[in-house]
Order: sequence, then structure tokens, then C-alpha cells
Amino acid sequence: MKRIDLDDLPPKLAALLVGTAEDEDVLLVQNGCVVGRLRGAKAGADAARPEPQLAPEENAKEIFEQFRAAIEDEF
Repeated sequence: MKRIDLDDLPPKLAALLVGTAEDEDVLLVQNGCVVGRLRGAKAGADAARPEPQLAPEENAKEIFEQFRAAIEDEF
């Protein structure tokens, strides 16, 4: 599973994603071609469910990737 933290996105994009209705599609387009599709889901019990805990190795890997991406964005 891939995860996008809405706090890391520009506010306008985050608002668009949060405002997506159940079963409404958001198309991801690059150079005029659809490269992905996100589908709105019903918020509720599933949204409040805590994320599964990662193994320590996976957690360290995710933190390192986020750090690397932040450094690349700065330079």
C-alpha cells in the first residue's frame, strides 16, 4: 500500500482529495494521459481505524525515504 500524507500536499490539492465524494473518481493526468485514478471512499469506521504497525526495519526505511526526499526537495 502506498500512503500520501495530506499535510505534505499543497492545501488546494489536499482540499480536493478530502472533498472527493464516495465512489467519485479523481484522475491523475500527466502530459494529457491518465496515469492513475483515485476513488473516494466512505469515511467512517474504516477511516478511524489505526494504521498497522510496521516492522522496525520497514519503519526505519520509511523514515529514511522521507528524509531523503526532504533533502532532495531542499537542494
